[in-house]
Amino acid sequence: FSDVPSMCRKLEDLSVDEFMLSGFDSGEEDDCEDEESTQQKGKMKKPAPQKTSVGKQGKASEHKDQLSALKRKDPEFYEFLQQNDQKLLNFEDSDSLEDEEEDEEERMYHKLPSQLEEADDDDDNDEGESGKKDVKKPKEATKVTEAMIENWRTGLRKEPRAKLIRDITQAFKAAVATTKGDSEELCRYTISDSAVFNSLILFCINDMHAALNKMLKLKAPEKGQKKLILPSSSPRWQKNQIDIKMYIAGVVQLLSSLTQSTVVAAVLRHANQMVPYYLCLPKQCRHFLKSLIKHWSTGEETVRVLAFLALNKICRNKQEIYLNSVLKQMYIAYVKNCKFTSPNTLPMINFMQRTLAEMYSLDTQVSYQHAFIYIRQLAIHLRNAMNLKKKETYQSVYNWQYVHCLYLWCRVLSTIYPSEVLEPLIYPLCQVIIGCIKLVPISRYYPLRLHCVRAIILLSANTETYVPALPFLLEILQREDFNKKPGRMSIKPINFAVILKLSKTNLQEKAYKDGLVEQLYDLILEYFHTQACSVGFPELALPTIVQLKAFLKECKVANYCKQMRQLLEKIQENCSYITGRRQKAAFGVADVTAVAAWEKQVAEEGTPLTKYYSQWKKLREKEIQLEISGKERMEDLNLPEIKRKKAEEKKADKKEFKGLFESDSDDDDDDDLFKSKGKHAIYLFPIFVIVSDGDQKKPSSSKGKAPKKMLSTELKEVAEGDEDMVEDLELSDQD
Repeated sequence: FSDVPSMCRKLEDLSVDEFMLSGFDSGEEDDCEDEESTQQKGKMKKPAPQKTSVGKQGKASEHKDQLSALKRKDPEFYEFLQQNDQKLLNFEDSDSLEDEEEDEEERMYHKLPSQLEEADDDDDNDEGESGKKDVKKPKEATKVTEAMIENWRTGLRKEPRAKLIRDITQAFKAAVATTKGDSEELCRYTISDSAVFNSLILFCINDMHAALNKMLKLKAPEKGQKKLILPSSSPRWQKNQIDIKMYIAGVVQLLSSLTQSTVVAAVLRHANQMVPYYLCLPKQCRHFLKSLIKHWSTGEETVRVLAFLALNKICRNKQEIYLNSVLKQMYIAYVKNCKFTSPNTLPMINFMQRTLAEMYSLDTQVSYQHAFIYIRQLAIHLRNAMNLKKKETYQSVYNWQYVHCLYLWCRVLSTIYPSEVLEPLIYPLCQVIIGCIKLVPISRYYPLRLHCVRAIILLSANTETYVPALPFLLEILQREDFNKKPGRMSIKPINFAVILKLSKTNLQEKAYKDGLVEQLYDLILEYFHTQACSVGFPELALPTIVQLKAFLKECKVANYCKQMRQLLEKIQENCSYITGRRQKAAFGVADVTAVAAWEKQVAEEGTPLTKYYSQWKKLREKEIQLEISGKERMEDLNLPEIKRKKAEEKKADKKEFKGLFESDSDDDDDDDLFKSKGKHAIYLFPIFVIVSDGDQKKPSSSKGKAPKKMLSTELKEVAEGDEDMVEDLELSDQD
């Protein structure tokens, strides 16, 4: 009904028949007009189903209102409708809405049938046969034999073709699958014999690189040419890329599954040759780098070197792509693998330090970003430890990982110097090291202090920067009482290179003070060697000379005094030499250029301290190598050993020879076992055993000299140089 108000005004003038005709006709006409208008509009835009339903719902309500108005105005006609057409009066909106919505849904969506038709058996058979035709059965894998490998080898050497390379690649893929245990992986070939596996791997390692280069027609690099020739420059690269990608991915998988170091080294040599191919395939190159970093940080010595060479080769040719991520992963691997330090792991940690410093030298801009972040992390750990003063925060600083990271950054800055980019990091790094020394300045952490001083000396010597390290060494000479007799004797020396903290028992041992004096001697000498050619050496050495003289006056131990007196003499000799050279100079201290030229000339000619240091360093390096390899000082003395019987053997002997024992007690004290009875006597000493004969004539020498004649030449030197040991070795005249 488009015009309800006009219809209401004419309602009074209409009869019932006219009302029925006019009302419904007008509604139909309106509907037709609406449909025509909507069709015209539908050409431009389709109406939403919700809007149409709302419009239809409004028309139904209008129809119901008209019927209610008819009941009021013409009750007789309404009664007639009730008697003859009841359905028209019981009109509901929901019925029309549901019908209309169902019609719309049928038009918009596909309606499923109520029952599905069952297919015949013949149809199923036909479909099954057609499906079998579409799906191909996998072919049975071919077994690789020695004869096949030999044929492949001869074919590669004559003329490598794409089909031959594909067959070899598939066989290599099958070999790698056996190492991973992937028996379900589909391969054209199978390998069931270990001899065939070994010969296939050796064949690929020896011949595949040259064959691929020959197939792609790559030119051999000229002598002295640093830039690599990439295989992607070949016109045949796109055609053979899939096979090459499969092969180099198999090489990476083979590296991850091998365990024997010799085999890993052989595969790494081959992978190093294949680096240009990895550079052309970024995904495989990332997997290869990950495997290389693992071998660089955890492998054997040869494996580590080969992995580093491949890493360096890749990063040199693709710095902008791989260098940043490789440096980050290498640093994390370094920190993980330096948590525990021992004589066996220390050489590997030093190797990682030197090679990682070499990698950082490739790009100083990238290195500055990494160094700034990681040195800042070390400073934050130190600040938390200084502020909180708890055991956990102290342990976050006083550990091997922290110390090795400090030493790494000292080596990096020393290697890259001179560099305007990294030079500003020298001062904050020195502040962190000095703060680490001062955090817990007690005697138990003297080894850690010595490690930090050694890092400062390394940084100061290579960056031409003066860092005051001597006060931390001279402080030990002031605090420690070297005259106090040790509470315990120990044969085994303390290796300060692999410890950070001393135990309470270590502090009571004689080996602690011996090792401490030796370390102080080494570090003071190394520090003065770095400043031996400086024009200000006499003024720099003056506090140390005063401190060493005071130590020699107080100390009464001959060995300690001997070492420190020798050090003092060398320092004073160098001071006299520098003073004499300065007196002949004709320039002033303010003339920096003249001072630098003078120091350079002195360094070329050499000083007494530098000449002595070069000789001492050779001998000291041999001793350090012996200590690192685990050899002890007393191993070469060939001392006799006492082989004690087990408790069960002793009981059996007592039961068998019961009558020969004075008592049957199980107490086997050393005093009762080694009492002098009759002709022979056995004397036990802390280091060695002396068997003396009762009938032997006593030496005519004075008291305490007898044992020295029976010592070996090495023990003579030890006993003569150490008064405490002489006292322990003396025998009484009665014995």
